[in-house]
Amino acid sequence: MCMAQPQELHRRLGVLDAVTIGLGSMLGAGVFAAFAPAARVAGSGLLVGLAAAAVVAYCNAMSSARLAALYPASGGTYVYGRERLGRVWGYLAGWSFVVGKTASCAAMALTAGSYIWPGQERAVAVAAVVALTAVNYLGVQKAAWLTRAIVAIVLAVLAAVAVASFAGGSARAARLELGGDASAEGVLEAAGLLFFAFAGYARIATLGEEVRDPARTIPRAIPVALGITLVVYAAVAAAVLAVLGPDRLGHAAAPLAEAVRAAGAPGLAPVVRVGAAVAALGSLLALILGVSRTTLAMARDRYLPTGLANLRHAELAVGAVVLAVLATGADLRGAIGFSSFGVLAYYAIANASAWTLRADEGRLPRVVPALGLAGCVTLAFALPPSSVVAGIAVLAVGAAAYGVRAART
Repeated sequence: MCMAQPQELHRRLGVLDAVTIGLGSMLGAGVFAAFAPAARVAGSGLLVGLAAAAVVAYCNAMSSARLAALYPASGGTYVYGRERLGRVWGYLAGWSFVVGKTASCAAMALTAGSYIWPGQERAVAVAAVVALTAVNYLGVQKAAWLTRAIVAIVLAVLAAVAVASFAGGSARAARLELGGDASAEGVLEAAGLLFFAFAGYARIATLGEEVRDPARTIPRAIPVALGITLVVYAAVAAAVLAVLGPDRLGHAAAPLAEAVRAAGAPGLAPVVRVGAAVAALGSLLALILGVSRTTLAMARDRYLPTGLANLRHAELAVGAVVLAVLATGADLRGAIGFSSFGVLAYYAIANASAWTLRADEGRLPRVVPALGLAGCVTLAFALPPSSVVAGIAVLAVGAAAYGVRAART
């Protein structure tokens, strides 16, 4: 029987493509999926939670960018952990990413379905996964061009939401003030949920083998994508919080659409629904890109079936697994918490890897990976208990699988 040969990837993506893919990953997840549950637990501390998530994300981004410049290969922290800390840590990073982000794929597909056709969201989600897996199969450049169009649409919609909210007469500055309903525990839990919204810059690192001049491109693209996303999130969060207040925002099924209606611009609500669907589809597209590349890297090292060392096979397999998750009746809110735990574990390993860099390797100030590592651990265990238990169980299963493989070799 003929073994599948590992596939060499081509470097086609420039800085603009990499930034666009990062924006497509982040803008689709947080604005339309994470603000409401975060406001429910943080109350008036929502913006503080957003700031905390942004600080941890910044440290993670800097660590990831420096490592990606040194190791420009598909797989992201799977590769960094393997090279800097040892094979088991790289494996656990890759395992956390693949499992957690597969749940994210299902969550984004369901989000798109709920906006496109309420009541038939699961059928729409299945169709979306099939269609976007096909786009990825056609090549990363086509995916990058589609993501560029999606990002442009989403940014225009979010700008309209912010302007309408602040200009409508219903916004109140007092709703942005920190009140007695905010607690340290609630703010940390909200930060953990909102971190889900920032995690898309990992996609730039996992595409490292397809980026031109990665030592220059990746360190530029990651902070630019993160910075743009933070500005957009802060503006939109302040706008909807000022209009709805923390309690109403926390219980809104579609908070951005409700905000424009409350601001006296109900005609924008259908536009917001379209923007939400497009954003979720953009996020799903970028997620499939990232998960398939990490799957490829792990298959090359024989931690996953060797047939997945071919990128096309990996993409098809990721699409099939997401469809299987959707068939189990995946829950959107649960997927956000579960994904956040897995991604925080992934970035904890990235920061620990960055800590080991030497001065001649472009070591960051030690406070950056230290703060990033501490922040990841803190936010992971501040998540809802069900998410923490599920995340620990997934890591334990991954560790057991690694142990079985190690015992056989």
